Amino acid sequence: MLQLKFRLSFHNTLKAHTQVRSFEIKKYPIIEVNNLKTWFPIKRGVLAGTVGYIRAVDITGLYINRGETLGLVGESGCGKTTFGRTLLGLEKPRTGEILFYGKNILELSRRELRELRKKMQIIFQDPLSSLNPRMNILDIVTEGLSEFGKIEGTREDHAKGLMNEVGLDDDAIYRYPHEFSGGQRQRINIARAIALRPDFIICDEPVSALDVSVQAQVINLLMDLRESYNLSYLFISHDLSVVSAISNRVAVMYLGRIVESGLTGNVIKNPMHPYTKALINAVPEPGLYSGEHKKEKIILKGEMPSPSAPPSGCMFHTRCPEVMEICSKQEPKETRSGMHQVCCHLY
Repeated sequence: MLQLKFRLSFHNTLKAHTQVRSFEIKKYPIIEVNNLKTWFPIKRGVLAGTVGYIRAVDITGLYINRGETLGLVGESGCGKTTFGRTLLGLEKPRTGEILFYGKNILELSRRELRELRKKMQIIFQDPLSSLNPRMNILDIVTEGLSEFGKIEGTREDHAKGLMNEVGLDDDAIYRYPHEFSGGQRQRINIARAIALRPDFIICDEPVSALDVSVQAQVINLLMDLRESYNLSYLFISHDLSVVSAISNRVAVMYLGRIVESGLTGNVIKNPMHPYTKALINAVPEPGLYSGEHKKEKIILKGEMPSPSAPPSGCMFHTRCPEVMEICSKQEPKETRSGMHQVCCHLY
């Protein structure tokens, strides 16, 4: 049984960050992203000509240190998953570079990219649809090991060891995905991701489809594995309470761009961008809107603009409660305050 260390309390997780390892500088980067643009062409007409682009990802610079967890937060449709898929090579960017241990993976040959697959893995959002229903767990968790010739001894021993690492019984390897609960299926996904002992794992909203108590167990498991194998995570989520518990740093994404980033405690306690403030304000806490603890709600107007036709100037100005005249005319530049970065005309 895993000890339930993590509670889904946004207020309590902030206190825990006084003990979390601090990554204050780009010290040992495992991933570096520079001027990355993942745009999808819009084709129309008889000749299928390109009439525009869906600008899913447009990131100037981002990095993840060895052994660090970077939380990526934002509304649904802001480009978080597309960014993660681009890092793995599942989506091809239009321009930019992705450095993995200093090597640009976009320039690697097919053979070199195949070798890189052993070092980069992903945990998908839906624990059921990401598992092949016709394969038993033994085949699922050892498929990568067989493909790369990493099995020493028997497949059963490898599979049982992986099941024990994620808190499942040995006999689970002979069953099929539909025989497990959602939390157990996500543990199987995690076992498959760590089977090749990767250095970097993308967690694409791994707990959003799970019950709150099960979310806590899965988060504890991910944190234990990070410490055991010195893993680096890109943790994608729209739930700031979850991100604040597991992440060393946080990056806030809006319409494919990073609008604010910094150490988790700094961003959560002292948010600078109006969008970040709205996301934090949306986290439910009992008693905050009644009695002595009453505070003003921040409600964003309208919906996120289409990435195929982003607004001029600051892309958030159409919904920003603190909008100024300059916001619609000029794109804000990045402002730094120590490890805290923000793109806003307010600063």
